[in-house]
Amino acid sequence: MILPCYDAATWGPSIDAAVGAVASGGVVVLPTDTVYGVGADAFQPDAVAAVLAAKGRGRQMPPPVLIPGAATVEGLARDVPVTARELMEAFWPGPLTIIAWAQPSLAWDLGETHGTVALRVPDHAAALALLARTGPLAVTSANRTGEPAATNAEDAREQLGDSVAIYLDAGPSPLGLASTIVDATAPRGLRIVREGGITRDDIVATVGITAMEDRA
Repeated sequence: MILPCYDAATWGPSIDAAVGAVASGGVVVLPTDTVYGVGADAFQPDAVAAVLAAKGRGRQMPPPVLIPGAATVEGLARDVPVTARELMEAFWPGPLTIIAWAQPSLAWDLGETHGTVALRVPDHAAALALLARTGPLAVTSANRTGEPAATNAEDAREQLGDSVAIYLDAGPSPLGLASTIVDATAPRGLRIVREGGITRDDIVATVGITAMEDRA
């Protein structure tokens, strides 16, 4: 079911439906600032497994977790370096994903994470409205593995079909480009895993070249 999610004044019923789907273990597609995402409650293992199945992806590629704000980091991650926090302050909400060590006490199963978690705060009002009510969502790009990431709800539905309970339609993705992923668990400094909406130059300008694993 595709539901409109363009305007905060009118998207209440659509957000309500998505919240209900998430609470019952369903999979939803939501707009973000980068591309559309497909996700579910990060603390319901069966729901996370359903996200991976919808995408055609195995446990060896766990989904990132979208959160409503930087304050949520404390409950999900540990030993976050100062440099990573500087990036969060500079680029959240926005197209930056930070890989950190996960809190060991968390009762979740995102896949083969090797003790880490990838966190992001999206810069999209509808996504933040949903996250404010659901809490952390395990979200990956809304496409079948190997296919282009969906930048609108209809593209997502064409690829994911009935594996998704609710599609929130907020029009075209503002950026249309995946987030930059930075690994903050690397022993020699921050490591860029994937460059996307935030450039390496942006990162270096924020934390300095000495904070990077590749200091060239």
